[in-house]
Amino acid sequence: MSFKRSKSGTEKTLSTAEEQMKIVEVRKIIGPIADKFSALRSDASILRYLRARSYNTKKAAKMLKVTMKWRLEFKPEKIKWVDIAQEAERGRLYKADYLDKQGRIVFVIRPGIQSTNTPIAQIKYLIYCLENAIWNLGSNQEQMVWLIDFQGWNTACLSMKVARDTAQILQAHYPERLGIAIFYNPPKVFESFWTMVKPFLEPKTHKKVIFVYPDNPRSCMVMEEHLDMDKLESYFGGKNIVGFNFEAYARKMKADESNMSGVFDSCCSSSPGLLDSKFRESVQSVTSPSVDEASSDESICSNLEEVDGSTHGKMAFSQHESNKEGMGMMFDSIDLEELGAGDLFLGRLD
Repeated sequence: MSFKRSKSGTEKTLSTAEEQMKIVEVRKIIGPIADKFSALRSDASILRYLRARSYNTKKAAKMLKVTMKWRLEFKPEKIKWVDIAQEAERGRLYKADYLDKQGRIVFVIRPGIQSTNTPIAQIKYLIYCLENAIWNLGSNQEQMVWLIDFQGWNTACLSMKVARDTAQILQAHYPERLGIAIFYNPPKVFESFWTMVKPFLEPKTHKKVIFVYPDNPRSCMVMEEHLDMDKLESYFGGKNIVGFNFEAYARKMKADESNMSGVFDSCCSSSPGLLDSKFRESVQSVTSPSVDEASSDESICSNLEEVDGSTHGKMAFSQHESNKEGMGMMFDSIDLEELGAGDLFLGRLD
């Protein structure tokens, strides 16, 4: 075991052999109940949860159990395009049709565009996008890039409930998914907001946040370092003047959904957001959801509560662990995907 020292503190790093021992230990702690979640108990998945909890096996196992229960209750794999198309239409959040220079999927968030939908509709769309993106990640990629365009943003755009719930979901159920978050041209008022939020973030999360200003030459260098300027949208200083095309985006998302359904349609235990790409071909289908299956899910949820000592509500955007560890009532653990103004969510997708 070794430690990397950074400005924000000391980070633990383990050898491959040490990581494997931790993974085995987490599986033992969770027990056979995890068999219903084949992808969640994969090495890659468990390792993300371990890293999110500084390799504390008990905390990582508890975090995984919370996610298992949340997935059984919320069923993110059941969200379909028809359910969220209206929220997607304005281009407030979308998956870009290009990758960054490291081959990572790029999310674009434009919090200055007001949503006319309910907080739950906004969150369902976010989850739909995350599940789709993770499904499309390359075998050597686990993280994503978030680009947040602050044009038109003001405090009226900020929904504390959406921001809080988003942060909770991202931190608790999609750990270690943030590569970098680029905040493009945020107004002064947001800088004050960021100062207020930053203490709630884990150090490794806010290290991934980069503030970029178009009138700053160095900012241009940051954008060019990470992104292809010919493909980047003009509102980020790129040369792509077309921007978001809803019709083309809808076709692509529906095609992805069809491909994903071919593997997961009747698979309750694994979902696109959980399955690492290298495991896709080995996924086996089970019978379609039924009354018996629903009863089984309720039983598993109950068992998870007993083992975990947790009491999460039915729509559980789960308040995971304590304020410090789980993400507190505010944004505590903003993992990149989270800080975007209702979407400000992008500061936390760690």
